[in-house]
Amino acid sequence: MCIGIPGKIVEVGEDIHQLAWVEVCGVRRQINIALVCEDAPAQLLGQWVLVHVGFAMSLLDEHEARDTLAALQHMRAVGMDVDELA
Repeated sequence: MCIGIPGKIVEVGEDIHQLAWVEVCGVRRQINIALVCEDAPAQLLGQWVLVHVGFAMSLLDEHEARDTLAALQHMRAVGMDVDELA
C-alpha cells in the first residue's frame, strides 16, 4: 500500500530543478516539486501538496490536507507511526 502525506510548502528554490521544503506534522523535509509546478516555484509557497517518497504528487486544498492528516493521526492511535509514512 502506498500512502501520501499532506505537507505545506514553506520554501522553494528559483526553479523546479531545486528541491523545495515542505512541513509535515511540524517536521521539515525536502521534496521535488517538478510534478506539481506549472509556473514559478514561488507560486507554490503556502500550498498544500500530497507527498510520497520525496515527491509532491498533487496539490490539495487546506481542508482536504487537514482531514487527511487527522485520518493519519487516527491511524497512529491504532499503531501506525506517521513518520514512517513520509
